[in-house]
Amino acid sequence: MIRFGLPFFFDQKIYKMINFQQTNFKDQKVVMRVDFNVPLDAAYNVTDDTRIAGAAATIQKILNDGGSVVLMSHLGRPKGGPENKYSLKHILPALQSYFEGVTIHFADDCISEDAFAKSAALKNGELLLLENLRFYPEEEKGNPEFAKKLSKHGTIYINDAFGTAHREHASTATIATNFDTNHKGFGYLMAAEVENATKLLNSSEKPVTAIVGGAKVSDKIQLLERLIDSMDNILIGGGMAYTFLFALGGKIGNSLFEAEFVDLAIKIMDKAKACNTKIYLPTDNIAADKFAADANSQEVDSMAIPDGWMGLDIGPKTIVEFSNIIKSSKTILWNGPMGVFEFEKFATGTFAVAKALAEATDAGAFSLIGGGDSASAINKSGLEDRVSFVSTGGGAMLEFLEGKELPGIKAIQD
Repeated sequence: MIRFGLPFFFDQKIYKMINFQQTNFKDQKVVMRVDFNVPLDAAYNVTDDTRIAGAAATIQKILNDGGSVVLMSHLGRPKGGPENKYSLKHILPALQSYFEGVTIHFADDCISEDAFAKSAALKNGELLLLENLRFYPEEEKGNPEFAKKLSKHGTIYINDAFGTAHREHASTATIATNFDTNHKGFGYLMAAEVENATKLLNSSEKPVTAIVGGAKVSDKIQLLERLIDSMDNILIGGGMAYTFLFALGGKIGNSLFEAEFVDLAIKIMDKAKACNTKIYLPTDNIAADKFAADANSQEVDSMAIPDGWMGLDIGPKTIVEFSNIIKSSKTILWNGPMGVFEFEKFATGTFAVAKALAEATDAGAFSLIGGGDSASAINKSGLEDRVSFVSTGGGAMLEFLEGKELPGIKAIQD
């Protein structure tokens, strides 16, 4: 199996890696799965090119060696076939900005005769971007015949799309069966994602703290249960905190609440206590009279949110407490915002956590931002360069941390 980067030390029960760091791609045509599912504005301009930037190093390595690359990706969730707003042609200007002077071709289909003709004619040092894979329903179904067709675009398969590694799709998993172990592998980004997540789970310097937020307890159940065994502290914020507060007898007003998970919240807190893992909940909140950017707001005690009001952010006392814990930690995971940070009025807690993480990292801590909204928040705060690693995969990172086997990774191992 081909893998790039420095030697890693993984728990052999989880992954067995063979390091082909010296692989030379001269005269090789690489078909590469990337995650170019990037946000576009109304004029189809890329508004966040983080994922393109993340794949650039692997692509450049192949080009520098004298190889060529056929890029595969999805964009959005098209239904029933091609849609202009989901065409990957819109990302060509952003892609070209990372490869000045490199000829980039585009195929308006991924398995048409024209697409195969373009990949066959591709010269060393050139790129070909295929049209959105999800214009074919066979992609999400993991269809073997579709995957076999995609495999014909290259002599080597590289998966550098961690953001889709938890999906058993044709281009992320099934395609790998068409390549032997010496002709498939991970790119720099995928390897870095696995390395950093494994480091957090298996070789953490204490104290270890997890900051878990987001809307619902139901989205983070397995993560919380897994983290209890390995964390010293778990800080819970965001909408999911209110189910825990209710479970403790608090008045939560109109705050987000999952009644069916109250008993589970109690069990999680009991398990944490038995494992000597400290769970911290907000002691105060910023409450709003409606879910809107222009809502009226007030500071309230977390256990006494008035009727008709909803908690949309952690309060100043909680910010101080959470920040102090973060800055005294040596290993930190952040997965999920502390409030509705999309609304400026309720973004203070989330950005305060980002600042504390940066300061902890400056002081020598290892910090992992677990993708999704957390990655968006750290980027919006302008502090992404002051944390150890920002994951490009929200759902994939979540499932990895939960201990699940990701199809996109397993396919390379087999």
